[in-house]
Amino acid sequence: MLALPFAQKATPVLKGERITLRLPVGRDYEQWAALRQASRSFLEPWEPLWSVDELERSGWRYRLERNRTEFKTGSGIGFLVIDNAENRVTGGITMGNIRRGVAQTCQIGYWMGENYAGRGYMLDALNLVIPFAFRELRLHRIEAACIPSNARSVRVLEKAGFTREGLARSYLRINGAWQDHLLYGLVCDDARR
Repeated sequence: MLALPFAQKATPVLKGERITLRLPVGRDYEQWAALRQASRSFLEPWEPLWSVDELERSGWRYRLERNRTEFKTGSGIGFLVIDNAENRVTGGITMGNIRRGVAQTCQIGYWMGENYAGRGYMLDALNLVIPFAFRELRLHRIEAACIPSNARSVRVLEKAGFTREGLARSYLRINGAWQDHLLYGLVCDDARR
């Protein structure tokens, strides 16, 4: 079995001045579901189609189990973004598709509740995840993709230091339709500058 840098360590908690990133737990369900429901029309254009049980407790339990499995196997880490002042869930950020061997890379995905969007929380989250990925997980590269019309996502990736690398046609099925995506990358050497 491949030894992974974070598989034997305690569950990571990344703490910044305004936010904390931590893995979701059962008691987060009500805040998470309320925020997702209140932000549904804001989020749907940028996400895969929501399942029938997307906001149900059963869907939440499935999500927690998938997060635990990905963390245990070293293939992903899904964090909630918590506002430190309010101790409230504001969004989420995931390091998924972690690949080892010759790649040493992951893909970043994220979402922010509508009432918290535009306040810099996601940039704060990226500024916590990036050093964690490069220092703790010893990854070499972080990748991200976003729909070209998602100006907020483009702006936050570029502010975080990601470089636009190209356009992938019909890349992901978002909101029921195959969508082109801008591809972004950040290499550990770039992040050290």
